[in-house]
Amino acid sequence: MSATFKTEAVVLRSIRYGEADRVLHLYSRERGRIGAMAKGVRRVKSRFGGRLEPLFRVDLLLHEGRGELYTVTSADTVDAHPALRERREAIERATQACDAVLRLLDSQEPNRAAYNLLCHELRILDEDPSAATRAQALSFRLKLLLAAGFAPELSACASCGEREHLGAFSASAGGVVCPGCEAGSFPLGPEAHAFLAAALGRPLSEAPGASDRSLSQADRAIAETLEHHAHVRLRRVA
Repeated sequence: MSATFKTEAVVLRSIRYGEADRVLHLYSRERGRIGAMAKGVRRVKSRFGGRLEPLFRVDLLLHEGRGELYTVTSADTVDAHPALRERREAIERATQACDAVLRLLDSQEPNRAAYNLLCHELRILDEDPSAATRAQALSFRLKLLLAAGFAPELSACASCGEREHLGAFSASAGGVVCPGCEAGSFPLGPEAHAFLAAALGRPLSEAPGASDRSLSQADRAIAETLEHHAHVRLRRVA
């Protein structure tokens, strides 16, 4: 049986379909990741206007038919993030965030923590021009790992529980490791370790900073955790 339901969602990606339609990849508050068809949205006199562009946060009325895609029957803007779209660095970081959600969270089960995190990231990038940094983007990605249930162990050796001399990282072990458990790991400096811990512990709006070398190590730790545990490969954060 077909049904109609309401949900709030962020438009992650939009793909042209046919002469006037678009296929939308959405991350919704109530139903997680969903796909939808916006019919006639590319026409000049479309009833949706420009409200279904990537990075928009919208209230939607969706029709659930027999196919895999829902049909958008109504759309109202919650937040268009207009300032974000005027800054190249901000829109690149926002697109990275949406791509990470698209690739990592493919379930139709709701994940309110992940949804709220994405909305918060887009709002920060829209309101604060200085927020579009590599460190902040890595902080978002690490918090997304936490929301998805894949956060690495950072307080003790992921293999044996040792709490000192944690100078390496092993994705297969699940986090930082001590010298006795470092087979298959890579070096993780104290600053990189501190960055990862602070990024998890602080609010997203207060992302810590670090040197380029340490950020590269943190990026590798996040990327290898994604690949090993979630089987997702994302572009490194530059």
